[in-house]
Amino acid sequence: MCTFAYKYVNNALPRVFRNIVHPRFGSDIPNVTRTNVLFSVTRHRSKHDKLYHEATVRAPSKAHLGKIAKNLGLDLDDDELSAYQRSIKDACDAINEVECLPEPLLPTKYPRVPGHRPTPEENPLNAWYWKTNITGAESGKLLGKTVAVKDNIAVAGVPMMVGCSALEGYVPEFDATVVTMLLDQGARVTGKSVCESLCGAGASYTCNKGPVKNFHKPDHNAGGSSGGSATLVASGEVDLALGSDQGGSVRIPSCWCGVVGLKPTFGLVPYTGAMAFEPSVDHLGPIARSVYDCALFLEVLAGYDNGLDPRQRSDMKVPQYTTEMIVESLEGFKIGVINEGFEWKTTDDEVERTVRGSVSKLQDAGAKVEQVSIPLHAKGHILWRMVFCEGFADTTFHSGGVGRGSCGFHATSMSSFVSKSFKTRINDVGPSPKLLYLLGQYFAESYPGVIYNKGQNLRRLLAKQYDDALNKFDVLALPTIPFTAPRLPDKNISTADYLANLGNISVNTRPTNLTGHPAISLKAGFHHVNGLPIGTMLISKHFDEVTLFKVASHFERLNSSA
Repeated sequence: MCTFAYKYVNNALPRVFRNIVHPRFGSDIPNVTRTNVLFSVTRHRSKHDKLYHEATVRAPSKAHLGKIAKNLGLDLDDDELSAYQRSIKDACDAINEVECLPEPLLPTKYPRVPGHRPTPEENPLNAWYWKTNITGAESGKLLGKTVAVKDNIAVAGVPMMVGCSALEGYVPEFDATVVTMLLDQGARVTGKSVCESLCGAGASYTCNKGPVKNFHKPDHNAGGSSGGSATLVASGEVDLALGSDQGGSVRIPSCWCGVVGLKPTFGLVPYTGAMAFEPSVDHLGPIARSVYDCALFLEVLAGYDNGLDPRQRSDMKVPQYTTEMIVESLEGFKIGVINEGFEWKTTDDEVERTVRGSVSKLQDAGAKVEQVSIPLHAKGHILWRMVFCEGFADTTFHSGGVGRGSCGFHATSMSSFVSKSFKTRINDVGPSPKLLYLLGQYFAESYPGVIYNKGQNLRRLLAKQYDDALNKFDVLALPTIPFTAPRLPDKNISTADYLANLGNISVNTRPTNLTGHPAISLKAGFHHVNGLPIGTMLISKHFDEVTLFKVASHFERLNSSA
């Protein structure tokens, strides 16, 4: 039997303010005292308790268990079913004994009201999913900065639909670790940015709330899946934005919106509290209007989350990027331009000229620029598909966007809501994630244990080729995307054309999601014909974002008039 008592704080949702101790942030929660939330927990179903208590986990009937056995291909007689049923009932009873223990959640330290869905007048580029006004600490590195949070990252008390109407109605009761980190440094969260349907596309027209429009040309694609975040930064509505990147989703919209977007080294920024899609390629990263602001934001976001995110190494160290990135020249730096990054059928000639020209300007700062070949880069997007599709099907659709097989924080409310929603509203999932799901499920059922595992093994060969190149060069360079943003599709587009328009966007960005190397997209200039931004991507060694920022800051200065 459990009893709980709540008190409200500044009109916020009561569940938001549980005073739970977090190993990173502790229990000192501003504006919230221990009297705000009271817990009274007694043993569930004590052997001396004579009152009826409804079971949370019910034991299956013999018929139900028989159906499960049949679906698993097990041939059980009636006596065997009865024996298994009794053992399963014992397991369910045991789980009910601990069901009432409150789970340790991620902390929610700052009061807020839920906010509102913006009107069209408030949202001309359709980049906002939800508007809020959450004020952080009174001091810190981000004091005075406004931040948008991508809508696959939990913000307590604020709706989260991950671009998919099937998930509309979910409201997390916890802040993702990165949200607490930025609020602790004085930032103000002004809303949730639109993301593509289940973050499953590099284009900006798959969200169930409508397309995100490009700030430079509103009838053109803003890129995805963090298109809302990049658009809000480009338009000046926020200073900074959080994005997630599984196959390029920070860098793609940053390229097409002409802003700075970083996919950090795998595991540098804690993913704790964000919806997962394939844990071995999940990244969170900053989007900003300048390299300095991107480095400043990373100083706040990077760091070990005390074991709550299994993607992280416990021995990582976070430099002071904004001070260590400052160098007067690039004397002694070697830049390798990846040949294979240009060798696509879709490569626009002016994109190639602009990117090569932007990198060559680094010679004016003292750097040496040479060509380099990474043969497997040309196959990296295929290896990514081998890993991601099956992992996406399992993580997103079979385990509720949380995943299995690791310690750390598991978002029970998110996983439960997502799992139940997909059972009843699977047809409300957009065409792009449907394709990923179908492909992943086909691989799993037709080639069990083959496609995913082979992809995971082959990614090590890709990573070695990148490492070998980075042993010769300080930074590698290539186009973020080999072409500029296309027009947004007509509302009557067929499913075939809808899916075809998504192809080839992420051929250059996917490989580093597999290798884990940090990669930053920078504005190289504008296309002389269509006037849209062109992006150059720079890559460095693992956990060497300092070198990346050193080169990026000179790149930004030398190409500022482009």
